[in-house]
Amino acid sequence: MSTHQELGRAGEAAVAEWYERRGAVVVDRNWRCRLGELDLVVVDGRCVVFCEVKTRRSTRYGSPFDAVGRDKQRRLRRLAGEWLRVHDVAATEIRIDVAAVMSTGDGFEIDVVADAC
Repeated sequence: MSTHQELGRAGEAAVAEWYERRGAVVVDRNWRCRLGELDLVVVDGRCVVFCEVKTRRSTRYGSPFDAVGRDKQRRLRRLAGEWLRVHDVAATEIRIDVAAVMSTGDGFEIDVVADAC
């Protein structure tokens, strides 16, 4: 991976595949609005999942999970509500996951924390 953005896109693609291998359907990627951006929106059975993906080459500056603090969690909740409103989805179940992706050189290690926020 040559750039930070390329690494991030590759990590998001790897997480999308991770969900799909488990039978979920990715319905939106990099959705943007005035509040910010949602990395992945996934339908897993009856649940709409909003996933924040953090991809890193190393833990030199902390784990990928460290990048999702209280403010980011609050923003993700607002973004999820806005996505549901804009798409006119009355979900009975929603969840916000955080995916930590570590580049291994020849692939990725993926650790997803379900219902993280």
